[in-house]
Amino acid sequence: MAEKARITGIGAEVLADGGTRFRVWGPKAEGMRLRVITGGKEDTREMEPEENGYYTVTLHDLPPGSRYLFLPQGKEARPDPASRFQPEGVHGPSQVVDPNLFTWHDEGWRGISLEEYVIYELHVGTFTREGTFASLIPRLDYLKELGITAVELMPVAQFPGRRNWGYDGVYPFAPQNSYGGPEGLRRLVDACHAKGLALVLDVVYNHLGPEGNYLEEFGWYFTDRYRTPWGNALNYDGPFSDPVCDYFIQNALHWINEYHVDALRLDAVHGIFDFGARPFLLQLAEAVAENERSTGRKSYLIAESALNDVRIIHPPERGGFGVHAQWNDDLHHALHAILTGERSGYYEDFGSFTQLAKAYSEGFVFSGEYSPFRKRRHGNSSRDIAPSQLVAFSQNHDQVGNRMTGDRLSSSLTGDQLTLAAAAVILSPFIPLLFMGEEYAERAPFQYFVDHGDPALIEAVRKGRAEEFACFSWQGEVPDPESEETFLRSMVDVERRRDEREERVLSFYRKALQLRRTIPALRDLSREGVEVIPLEREQVLVLHRKSGRSEACVLLSFSSKGEEVEVRLTQGTWQKLLDSAAPQWGGRGEIASREVTAMQAESRLKVAPFSALLYCKY
Repeated sequence: MAEKARITGIGAEVLADGGTRFRVWGPKAEGMRLRVITGGKEDTREMEPEENGYYTVTLHDLPPGSRYLFLPQGKEARPDPASRFQPEGVHGPSQVVDPNLFTWHDEGWRGISLEEYVIYELHVGTFTREGTFASLIPRLDYLKELGITAVELMPVAQFPGRRNWGYDGVYPFAPQNSYGGPEGLRRLVDACHAKGLALVLDVVYNHLGPEGNYLEEFGWYFTDRYRTPWGNALNYDGPFSDPVCDYFIQNALHWINEYHVDALRLDAVHGIFDFGARPFLLQLAEAVAENERSTGRKSYLIAESALNDVRIIHPPERGGFGVHAQWNDDLHHALHAILTGERSGYYEDFGSFTQLAKAYSEGFVFSGEYSPFRKRRHGNSSRDIAPSQLVAFSQNHDQVGNRMTGDRLSSSLTGDQLTLAAAAVILSPFIPLLFMGEEYAERAPFQYFVDHGDPALIEAVRKGRAEEFACFSWQGEVPDPESEETFLRSMVDVERRRDEREERVLSFYRKALQLRRTIPALRDLSREGVEVIPLEREQVLVLHRKSGRSEACVLLSFSSKGEEVEVRLTQGTWQKLLDSAAPQWGGRGEIASREVTAMQAESRLKVAPFSALLYCKY
């Protein structure tokens, strides 16, 4: 039997001749009609069946901004599963969007290499008081000056209400109406590119939110063969799964081509269940690679995964899926446990200095060892993975927002520990990621919030949040996710007047990022360019970084007292370029020499408590 061709062009697509083609996958329907709403008047048209359960109709002379609904025979009218815009929210009609009406100014933009990424993760709704795409644009100069090269948005696909993290989205093609919709997002991406900033978009391909989710009425988008913690699993490998794979592959290309997005962060790929010979992630990576070849613009996929499985980022020729990079939770957990002393929940698996050293030398801490938290062996080895394929962070939306009260490191760590954490990420050989506000020790929490319309759903969310923290020993009351106060407490203000501590932390971030950007040894993210030396007795981690003739030595002290350590430095004069113990960063006072002349195999260096040092040889 001949293979069925992949259907492209779902949703409402404005054609070159001025017509608009509507196409929807609706195999559960015995017939499909289109209801178009223009100028307050409704017009219903029959749609023609195509192969594999699709329906289509093309209309000409459709007024701009027309709204529409699909009517499966015998059922209620519903928004388009591939809607480009939901101006009235998740329950309202979809709106036709012509992407060609937007004038781009980034013709020369081809993207930046993944090795150059310094990512700043933010939530559109809480990064500014206005909570819109437009209000982010005046903040881009601040991020550029900080040293950021890539702005990452938490999910913006249409979700219910006005307050949500974004992981409850139900229209994956439609930018959130309260954020500014399609026009607002395009203007933001265009503005980023004008300033040399890449834009990363967080997308959710493991589940859809509960409210406004009507896809199951059209086709077999979901399966009961698997379960996820967040909702029904998507059908990637069961009967009728080909159109589901196509739907999300087209979604990825939609963001890349129609919105000029540079990279997609794939949420929790361990919740994407596909045991086929050519799984969805492989198909997605192949489609993105082919699109990059045809457009000449760099495009990346960055996965979030709890699997510690290198197959996700191995190339297909090595049996992998070909995703470009992934978040490294192990490094975060190892660093967090050392700095805070927490040992409950998944931090039960962490806390030793040797684990932290392994995270820097290999990537994954668990590469087949027994995990007490999971009660089983976990992971495989990432020893041969390039550091440029792993994203490092001391905080992100999950590791802050999924704490009981959404508290940040700034609420529990001292100033010198905060700058140590910053150096541990920024001076690492990995792709650094900062979470909004951490660069100046923001005190506002980042808490979980929703804006649902169903009282039963609201109660289910409240109960689920409370149960989620059962394995942790955290104290306090769980903030009400539905309360607007929870949302307002989570807002940051990067341009407000700061106190002395915040200014010092911010200055340190700027300096560390400037050094990472300008020193070749710190820019080199190859496995060959880094050597990790753990000094367990002194609790000091030494990172030797090298690229050509450029050499750097990073010392990270997790000791509560000053230490003198022996470090192997190549012969020559080494200058101290950064010392987080300096008073200008809020440190306890420098004890390390400003210059070291290495004449023999070992040099003795003094390191202050909870501090980071950077020496470079010229």
